[in-house]
Amino acid sequence: MPTYEYECQQCHERVEAVQKFSDPTLTVCPLCGGELRKVFSAVGIVFKGSGFYKNDSRGSAPKKTTTPSTNTSTDSSTATPAAAPTPSSTPSTPASSTPSSS
Repeated sequence: MPTYEYECQQCHERVEAVQKFSDPTLTVCPLCGGELRKVFSAVGIVFKGSGFYKNDSRGSAPKKTTTPSTNTSTDSSTATPAAAPTPSSTPSTPASSTPSSS
């Protein structure tokens, strides 16, 4: 049942009443006997049931994972140049061209 708020026009006292929609409105202040008027204010909205949330309207598709995948494109920043020599292909000691005499 809704809660209605009334304000007295004489003493400005506020009164809350829980009433059915079919109940008559209150007209007499219980404190001073003055005239009551309904006070209208913003209503708090409560969403109940399914269909109100972002994930309610989605299918049951699996979620995407955030793990990094292997990149198959040729990106210049990650690709190694083909013309660069590797350390194993260069000789570690130079070959001497003159025979040593003993």
